[in-house]
Amino acid sequence: MSEPQTTRLPSWIADHIRLYLEDPERGHRWDSTAAGGPGVLPALLLKTTGRKSGRTQLSPLIYGTDDGRYVIVASKGGAPTHPAWYLNLVSQPDCEIQVGPDHHRVHARTSDGEERERLWRMMAEIYPPYDDYQDAASQRRIPVVVLEPRD
Repeated sequence: MSEPQTTRLPSWIADHIRLYLEDPERGHRWDSTAAGGPGVLPALLLKTTGRKSGRTQLSPLIYGTDDGRYVIVASKGGAPTHPAWYLNLVSQPDCEIQVGPDHHRVHARTSDGEERERLWRMMAEIYPPYDDYQDAASQRRIPVVVLEPRD
């Protein structure tokens, strides 16, 4: 894995990436209280390829599981635009994730319809601020992404 780009990230995200790479067991558990969450939550490390830069991009993200698949939310804290990692996945849906010490090759797809609603409810139970983020992002529907293992 090439050296991650961390210079343009908020320090708490860059710190989480470094922790995940140095100590995957500790990096897997993220204390969400500073961001208004309920406490310690599971986080995976998403590895995408920048659609413009071609560089490896790493993003620590809260996740849930659904029938052997991983589920993540492209909330960007309720910003009016999608996060770069989501745009990278739309451009190139085959990527890698790290869950604790385990690495997986996955294929990403955006859920829709009833599946999206069910997965949104699941993820909002894990991290209740997602509902507030959707309210803030009223001009866009926040994507719920399913990561299906390929290995």
